[in-house]
Amino acid sequence: MSVLIIAEAGVNHNGEKAKALELIDVAANSGADAVKFQTFNAERLASTSARKAAYQQQTTDATESQLAMLKALEMPVEWHQDLKAYANKLGIQFVSTAFDLGSLELLESLDLPFYKISSGEITNGPLLMAFARTGKKVILSTGMATLGEVEQALAVLAWGYNHKELPRSLTDVWEYWSSSRAAFFLREKVSLLHCTSQYPTPVEEVNLQAMDTLAKSFGLEVGYSDHTQGVLIPVAAVARGALIIEKHFTLDKTLPGPDHKASLEPIELRQMVRAIRDVETALGDGQKRPQMSEWDARSVARQKIVACTNISHGTVFTEENLSTSRTSGGESPIHIWDLYGKKANRSYRKGDTIERL
Repeated sequence: MSVLIIAEAGVNHNGEKAKALELIDVAANSGADAVKFQTFNAERLASTSARKAAYQQQTTDATESQLAMLKALEMPVEWHQDLKAYANKLGIQFVSTAFDLGSLELLESLDLPFYKISSGEITNGPLLMAFARTGKKVILSTGMATLGEVEQALAVLAWGYNHKELPRSLTDVWEYWSSSRAAFFLREKVSLLHCTSQYPTPVEEVNLQAMDTLAKSFGLEVGYSDHTQGVLIPVAAVARGALIIEKHFTLDKTLPGPDHKASLEPIELRQMVRAIRDVETALGDGQKRPQMSEWDARSVARQKIVACTNISHGTVFTEENLSTSRTSGGESPIHIWDLYGKKANRSYRKGDTIERL
């Protein structure tokens, strides 16, 4: 199965439709499978008292509220259909992350191939429930979360996928989660992304082995949502088994906005996609066998049993008159011990290959 590469445009359009269309161009030209934006109503997402994260204060006006920042980065409703049509024309999937119920309703009208749930919404029970009740596949990011919070989110999703009615309490959700049906159903519907929600993420906080923990704990498809600088870590994640990679990209890292600095520029995005595809190819099928290109080298590089002195007919083979060397034809030196103590059935000159008796 090919790694799903999601080029995360996010809010890097900076509120300009022309930039959003250009981001789709870049994503399509990079070879990514999907281009993803973010759909939200700023006033539903953040209150006037909501503060910015530390990285947002460093990359935007520190005196500006989170609400004001988000308001400038909203993607208007009327853009969505045009952006989806443009992406489809270029042969790349259009997806978006909904951060509120109204935004999810909008995305439902677009018939997207799957939904992405942000790390920040992993404890948002009503929104998780709404995602599941669409019946579509979801990719859940797990940044900032404990393993218990991931399990709790999965329990809510399991309920939503399998019940028309809302639970009476969280106890109902946990009781259903304990059934074998719940976990089995999620394998068809949910993928998890390991993630560190820091922009940019320091290498020492990546913790790629947490992907293994998620896979072993829940038996679901696992990938990695990357916020490090450069392309090394997402490529390493694929080598470690990630089946989905999500990576922010931008037209220009120097543009104003919260996410540009931790994003890839167009040439870097192409390099990442190419490197991931090369790693996929290099991983192969796991069977240990000579590759087609090795057969010639195999015949040249492997030594054979040879006479290291002149050997007369009837002479006993010993360590003193047999050795190994690269030569054409002959017997593999793995069998040299079988020859010791046996008599030569013909004469050999020094350097001749020895056949098995």
